[in-house]
Amino acid sequence: MFARIAPGYDRANTVLSWGMHHRWRRRAVAFCQPPKSGSVLDVATGTGDLAFEFRRAVGSKGHVVGVDFCAPMIERARAKSRRSGLNVEFLEGDALNLPWPDGTFDVASIAFGVRNVDDPKRCLDEMARVVRPGGRVLVLEFGQPEGLLSLPYKGYSRLVLPVVGGIVTGQKGAYDYLRRTAAAFPSGDRFADIMESTGRFCDVRVVELSGGIAYLYLGVVGDGLTRRAPARAGPRGAASRSASAAGVRRARAAAGT
Repeated sequence: MFARIAPGYDRANTVLSWGMHHRWRRRAVAFCQPPKSGSVLDVATGTGDLAFEFRRAVGSKGHVVGVDFCAPMIERARAKSRRSGLNVEFLEGDALNLPWPDGTFDVASIAFGVRNVDDPKRCLDEMARVVRPGGRVLVLEFGQPEGLLSLPYKGYSRLVLPVVGGIVTGQKGAYDYLRRTAAAFPSGDRFADIMESTGRFCDVRVVELSGGIAYLYLGVVGDGLTRRAPARAGPRGAASRSASAAGVRRARAAAGT
């Protein structure tokens, strides 16, 4: 499926999100605050948009790798790298079996990909494994807006997204599948629960974007001894939950676009 939509993937992303996906990726990198000259692994990189944002952030002495199982996506990412002059290493690989030793990277990221892997929790665990203690795992993923935005968003997703995606890529069925997975996938605190359940993170932060159409999740990798805190996170919009030595602190940051 991803190989079939690869030729029109970038154009479809821009059309279907009204260009907002670029803003979300820039916000994601700013939220993550990768170290200058740092090393970043972008998992399920697709055509490399998030990897390129990280490359701009870490500077010429940094190292950014993008990995994806889909060869046609990787081919397009490499072509974009050559055209842009942004040096990113793109490789084919499996998000559930990353071929790097423990603690290789400062940051591991995934944008709009974790819901499509066979085992999201294992993917998060594997991403955390290849990040050094104190490093960060960043996830950008779709959510399900609530309140006044809920009904129009559901209508757009159900009636417009598959049709327009089909026109742009010729693969209407693929965009109907992507709509269904986005609607069913846990978001907000429910996804943060999955991150915490790995036992890999000493801090998990959640940011709602564009009224809940998308979310950012940031996990700080612990020293291998972290455990999920017994208390639940506070209500929506709450500040931080204090951390114990063996617990996880979750903060809900202010919403943004």
